[in-house]
Amino acid sequence: MSAASFNTLPEAVRALARADFGEVAARFEQAGFRVRLPAKGILSVKSAVSDAARASVLLSVGVHGDETGPIEMAAYALDALSRTPDALAVDLMLCVGSVDAIAVGKRFIDADLNRMFRLQRGDLAGTFEAGRADTIIAATRDFFEGTGPRRWHLDLHTAIRGSRYPKFAIVPQLIAEEARTELIAWLGLAGIEAVIMNPASAGTYSYWSAEQHGGAASTVELGRIGTLGQNDLSQFSEAADALAGLLRGVPQSGGKAPLVFDTAQSITKLSDGFRMSFGRETENFTPLKKGDVIATDGATVYTVQHDEEYVVFPNPDVRVGLRAGIMVVRVD
Repeated sequence: MSAASFNTLPEAVRALARADFGEVAARFEQAGFRVRLPAKGILSVKSAVSDAARASVLLSVGVHGDETGPIEMAAYALDALSRTPDALAVDLMLCVGSVDAIAVGKRFIDADLNRMFRLQRGDLAGTFEAGRADTIIAATRDFFEGTGPRRWHLDLHTAIRGSRYPKFAIVPQLIAEEARTELIAWLGLAGIEAVIMNPASAGTYSYWSAEQHGGAASTVELGRIGTLGQNDLSQFSEAADALAGLLRGVPQSGGKAPLVFDTAQSITKLSDGFRMSFGRETENFTPLKKGDVIATDGATVYTVQHDEEYVVFPNPDVRVGLRAGIMVVRVD
């Protein structure tokens, strides 16, 4: 995006895209909240009085620098809330993930930030994003430290490819049942059509929050990727309304229950010889039949094991050793 185009954006959007929380931080601080700016692109707003019953909500956007729709959505939500700060009913942390990639209109600088949230990074350890992940991990630990049991993390994304369910979410299987049920109900309110239960980490930020901090966490895909300032914000309207209610502590009901899928298998790229059996235009949730070849990688052949499996996040261009896609099955 050119400087001229950027300057035509609403100030709230420009500020968040620049990771500038100055004005909204001041409004919350003047209202008596404990406000911290632990690092560029990270804002923490907590009640002046500790309350174990108060929920803690971590909202992250821009973990991929080219996924700009959630940045706009969060900008408007934060700006509106800061103008009536006493309406904030939760402790809130907002994290703008790949601030440097956002600035140059790229997905990442060296490597995918959403694969860095793991104890062992291997050859990812020396990348630019590894340092950013360390900063985010430290801020996340500090935010959740000493908070009550109601911990949420909504990591908002938009997808590169089309999808038969344009709005879907990945939910770590390890989340406690009661919290998981509450989270999935909220996702339904937010217009999420499908939920994938994930049994193992792929190094994502949301899985880290669930595993390390007991958070009801989810990677939430809200539609298609777009250019900052040119996103169709109507595709985020249900999510924006559900988020506003969550942050304000407004009781919410209704919403259509999402379809639920289990992860059948994770497809790992083992070498540069990795080849998928379908094209780059393949949509998320495309069905494949038992015995169909998913991918080949030298002597390794990935095939469909159930009567029907659906492919999600197929990406042969990931680094060797990382997940190149997942296969999921419907839960009846």
